[in-house]
Amino acid sequence: MKEFLYFTASWCGGCRTLGPIMNELQKEGYKVRKIDVDSDPNTPSQYNVRNIPTVVLLKNGQEVARQVGNQPKIQYINMWEQS
Repeated sequence: MKEFLYFTASWCGGCRTLGPIMNELQKEGYKVRKIDVDSDPNTPSQYNVRNIPTVVLLKNGQEVARQVGNQPKIQYINMWEQS
């Protein structure tokens, strides 16, 4: 089972840009879990997230890919398909 972890914060400009892309992916059937780094500081440290936005792809609970910063939607689709 695959899942995107999308690390974000309300004050992050890049996150506001990436948010609609993550919402689109979720509506298209990709599993996306949004993690607000301010309200949940433990999960980012568990995945060693130092910058946001960051998207971590998990496969069977293990990290298999990561993108830091904004990327085009196709980049996340390719990340999913190649894992």
